[in-house]
Amino acid sequence: MPQDFIQIFKGSPIEVMSLLHALEKINIVPIVKNPSESARLAGFGSLTTDQTLWVHIDEKDRSLELLQSFNL
Repeated sequence: MPQDFIQIFKGSPIEVMSLLHALEKINIVPIVKNPSESARLAGFGSLTTDQTLWVHIDEKDRSLELLQSFNL
C-alpha cells in the first residue's frame, strides 16, 4: 500500500462493511483489502477471513474519531 494510506482497522467482513458505510457517509472513501479473496483469485487458500480498512493519511483523524465511536 502506498505511504499515503494508513491502516485504521482489521476485522471481520461484517465489521469492515459497517465502518465502510459509516466512513462513506462522512465523505471518506476507504480502501478495503481482502487477503482471502486475493488468495482465492490466485488459486491459493487462506485461513483467515479478516479484512483491512485503509484511509488516506489526510483523513486519518476523522476516521479514527468515527472508529472510536463504534467501540470495536
